[in-house]
Amino acid sequence: MKNIKHTFVVLAYKESVYLEECIKSVLNQKYKSKVVIATSTPNEFIYNLARKYNLKVIVNKGEKGIGNDFDFAIKQGKTDLVTVAHQDDIYDYEYSYDVVNKYNKYNDSIILFTDYYEIKNDKKEYSNKNLKIKRILLLPLKFHKFANLKLNKRLPLALGCSVCCPAVCFNIKKIKFPVFSSNYKCDVDWNAWEKLSKLNGRFIFINKNLMGHRIHEESTTTEIIKDNIRTKEDYDILQRFWPKPIAKIISKVYAKSENNNNIN
Repeated sequence: MKNIKHTFVVLAYKESVYLEECIKSVLNQKYKSKVVIATSTPNEFIYNLARKYNLKVIVNKGEKGIGNDFDFAIKQGKTDLVTVAHQDDIYDYEYSYDVVNKYNKYNDSIILFTDYYEIKNDKKEYSNKNLKIKRILLLPLKFHKFANLKLNKRLPLALGCSVCCPAVCFNIKKIKFPVFSSNYKCDVDWNAWEKLSKLNGRFIFINKNLMGHRIHEESTTTEIIKDNIRTKEDYDILQRFWPKPIAKIISKVYAKSENNNNIN
């Protein structure tokens, strides 16, 4: 395990029926990354899976909350690159291989992230309206030579969160903590990318579908949408890119996509 540059930190919460599938996917990688489990809800279900796959469990005994859990997870990776693997999601065989190769070429990267597909009712969906929109927004980041320009990093974020959180790999040498804010429940990732876009360095977008993001009724995103929290947070972040009247119009249009729960 010498000279390993990448770590998957599997962020486990309570007892997800999808956790084992996620663990198996990050262990079955072309590039053999380090793998650990982080959790703020330790239980026998998680420990049993950890024993089964010989993985270390690191318990967050500090402040709880989505933002704090994510920052804690990133800090558990002791390599240059860290991906926080969401327990419901899966990672394709070449995910870490491609991420590490791009980092070797662009070591000034702040984050590196891949394209992704959605998993609905255990079926992989590679194209839909939401995914097409995000891919259009990400066009400025397809040219890695110019991915260090502030404008190119911010354009994909100006109309919504086009960066899929579980697809993101962090360069711990470039990011600054806290990365994720505890003040946000739904747009905690969008807020993070907006902050990171102001740092010197690149946003490297790998234009390959190398991970699967699962959409299901029990997800945190679905619960947050029901409480109408997302619309308020969207408007707050959009004001960083647009005058208030325009931000309000965009947030109303953006809110229409909520009923599909396809945004994160």
